Amino acid sequence: MLASDGENLIGLWLEGQKYFCATISEPIYENNSLKIFADTKKWLDKYFAQQKPDICELPLLPSGNEFRQSVWKILCEIPYGEVTTYGRIAKKIAKQRGLLTMSAQAVGGAVGHNPISIIIPCHRVVGRNGCLTGYAGGIEKKVELLRLEGADVSLFFAPQNAK
Repeated sequence: MLASDGENLIGLWLEGQKYFCATISEPIYENNSLKIFADTKKWLDKYFAQQKPDICELPLLPSGNEFRQSVWKILCEIPYGEVTTYGRIAKKIAKQRGLLTMSAQAVGGAVGHNPISIIIPCHRVVGRNGCLTGYAGGIEKKVELLRLEGADVSLFFAPQNAK
């Protein structure tokens, strides 16, 4: 499902995704004729055809507090087909804020609440030592997105209780 404020993409959720439409506070109206939806569909077509579309091709406006925004900005910097860890993002945020440490769990919460799945690539974040922890759309979808991007998914493992 796509959501827009009329000009910007404010949401992209997979069916059954955790936090589905959680950042939408206004009433929702169906309008399939918005240019942003056509542009997003073209972007997604390119993505699923492995053409590596650039995030900058779309006007994105995810709704979230300053901390979440800073995490989502870092997600946008993760190259196609590559991964980073919650801990590495936490270190970047700590450095940006002049802190000695930052909680990887807090970063995980922000990553999990990303309202623009796939385009803001939260699927490119893994746990320590390659653990495929957390993906609001489901671990199996995370694996498939990474596989599509050419990541070596044999390097990763799902936690015992993952669905």
